Amino acid sequence: MSSRAGLRLLQVSRATRTPFKRSIGRRYQSTNTLPAPPTQNLAQRLWNSPVGVKTVHFWAPVMKWALVLAGVSDFWRPAEKLSLTQNLALTATGAIWTRWCFIIKPKNILLAAVNFFLGCVGVTQVTRILLYQQSVKNGTLSEVAERDAKDVTDTAKGIAKDAPGAVKNAADT
Repeated sequence: MSSRAGLRLLQVSRATRTPFKRSIGRRYQSTNTLPAPPTQNLAQRLWNSPVGVKTVHFWAPVMKWALVLAGVSDFWRPAEKLSLTQNLALTATGAIWTRWCFIIKPKNILLAAVNFFLGCVGVTQVTRILLYQQSVKNGTLSEVAERDAKDVTDTAKGIAKDAPGAVKNAADT
């Protein structure tokens, strides 16, 4: 018997089988036949949740809100009294852990929210510190205006003394 004839015989025998001979496995059963779980009220769902009240996934974010509130209370402190490294650490912590909260199982939205706000507070404080350091480096607005005015008057006096040289310099540039 050639392999071709054997293949045909196999195909014919498979085609003649009825699909009802096999019992339908559990895999193909509908979920509607299962009894409905009893409905739980809000307190029961919070208590039995994987991130519920009786787990560290709930209490860690609750305690971390203290860091956010401490950062918010620093909004009223002068910028020269704030620590750049500490606020950079808060910013990095907020950014890294916000992302991580969506990767881990169970997804902890409460922890993601507190870390997001921690990052926002850190960014705000770092911006305040950097703006303060820039203003100290450049001086106050009136000092900057006085320096610019002095530079303009010095340039005007130089042009008045040597007009032909100023024209030559302007043409070269």
